[in-house]
Amino acid sequence: MSTATIMDSKFTALAVSGPLWGVVALVQAATREGFDLTRHPLSMLSAGSLGWVQIANFVVAGVLAIVGARGIKQVVAGKWAARWVTVYGVGYVLAGVFVLDAGDGFPAGTPLGAPASISWHAIAHLLAGTVAFVALTAVLIVLGRFFARRGERGWAWAARGGAAAVVVADVASMAGVPAASAVLAAGVVSAMVILSLVAVKLGTPA
Repeated sequence: MSTATIMDSKFTALAVSGPLWGVVALVQAATREGFDLTRHPLSMLSAGSLGWVQIANFVVAGVLAIVGARGIKQVVAGKWAARWVTVYGVGYVLAGVFVLDAGDGFPAGTPLGAPASISWHAIAHLLAGTVAFVALTAVLIVLGRFFARRGERGWAWAARGGAAAVVVADVASMAGVPAASAVLAAGVVSAMVILSLVAVKLGTPA
């Protein structure tokens, strides 16, 4: 097996990671009883009898990103792009291991409103998610600079736009805008897809 083939497989892993996570999460959001994306974060899909699907979704997406970081390291100069992709992947794996609490009517039958208390594993999930979002934002900023130095302005702005999407969506969600969970999901999934498209570009032989 050639070096080029190995590199391509690593980029393929990263390219698949974002769209896979987004599709699996959004299909569940549309089909699981009681789930309302305008009120419930996608992470809450890890709760209930079918929660294993979203748990696996987090872990698989995270592992694919970690594998993809090795490809980024071989193409992007400097250490930070690959490191941030690795941190992003680890954050998703941990977000799958530590499950968010049920609440606000989901899973079906759960009382409406926020839980009376928050569990230790929900706190760990929130911390892991925060780390993953910061890393996703950071790597897109680094990649924006990488493309700008190469004179590829379109890709530079796409990467920067993905980073901005995470920040804006996160701030809007914390500010309690209408449909905050849907806004956060849109921003994060958009950034994940942009990172996947970057992986396709960097992994495709010239």
